Amino acid sequence: MGQLLLFIVVALVVATIVFGVTVLLSGGDSGLAPVEPDGRAVPLPGDRPLGEKDLSLTRFDTAWRGYRMAQVDQALQRAAYDIGYKGELIGVLEAEVAALREGRTEDADALRKAREAAAAPTPPPAGPGTEPAEGAVIELAEVPPQSTAVPAADGEPADHR
Repeated sequence: MGQLLLFIVVALVVATIVFGVTVLLSGGDSGLAPVEPDGRAVPLPGDRPLGEKDLSLTRFDTAWRGYRMAQVDQALQRAAYDIGYKGELIGVLEAEVAALREGRTEDADALRKAREAAAAPTPPPAGPGTEPAEGAVIELAEVPPQSTAVPAADGEPADHR
């Protein structure tokens, strides 16, 4: 039994020495890519609408068990907001086009003004006490219900649902 244990210990020592010499001569394990250190996070821009390139350039800091959850949550929240905003903008633009096709220029103008007012940057408050109260809702314009009827080529309205 003692000779078997001695043989296993010697075999492990020889294998370790052979492995160490092989690693030294070959220059290390080239299969592993160098890890970027923490602090190189590239967040999503907050001053303009997101683009496709913004999402591909986003980087997160790494933690012990993966990416930093706060950074990932913030990026997902920002992307969800931007997707929702663009979805609402598409809906307003479609309603504006439908109103113009139906000849309702007043409704189209109201939609255009509401869209432009929402897209315009808000000016800073003039002084103390001029900010809206927390939870206050600011309505831009009353939008009339939209019709899905679009004039066909022969002038008759056609329903495009």
